Amino acid sequence: MSHRILLVDDDRLILSTLGNGLHQAGYTVTKAGYGETALALTQHHPHDLAILDIRLPDMSGIELARQLWDAYHLPALFLSAYSDKKMVKDAINEGGLSYLVKPVDMPQLIPAIETALARSQDLKALDKAKNQLEEALKGRRDIATATGILMERQGLWQQEAFELLRAHARTQRRRLESLARDVINAAETLNALKIKN
Repeated sequence: MSHRILLVDDDRLILSTLGNGLHQAGYTVTKAGYGETALALTQHHPHDLAILDIRLPDMSGIELARQLWDAYHLPALFLSAYSDKKMVKDAINEGGLSYLVKPVDMPQLIPAIETALARSQDLKALDKAKNQLEEALKGRRDIATATGILMERQGLWQQEAFELLRAHARTQRRRLESLARDVINAAETLNALKIKN
């Protein structure tokens, strides 16, 4: 399956030339001359990478990249006629995977696209691993908290409270983390119902 590229540039000649070259190289290309048009197109057609001109008529390419990332987790590669250090730094800080100075030809652009796509996959895998780790840590915290609640309310030792929680989870065929969250929620509800002096 070919990668889907969103190409955004207000220069019609560049849009046509690069768009045709990318199509001939085997990519599926969606072209736009404005940031708002690009956002609307992405809403209906998912893409793997955005290639953005740094200066567009209605918004900066950096702002467009931010919006594309926030809404669709679409990574960006920047094209610009400017090699200003601050602009390059801003593009990188917004997650730009590459920054190429125009004029750009296909032998220069294709390796940058392939590198950006590979880096994007690596970043997505890292993000997924991070989210899984955060979920696991949150689950462990919930289990520890629920165990502490049972220790206090039932007068149990830590291991006894943990075993009680685990046995109950098995009986109900539930994940331990889910039962722990219910114990915490129930304790918070009971605490909220206490009469305040």
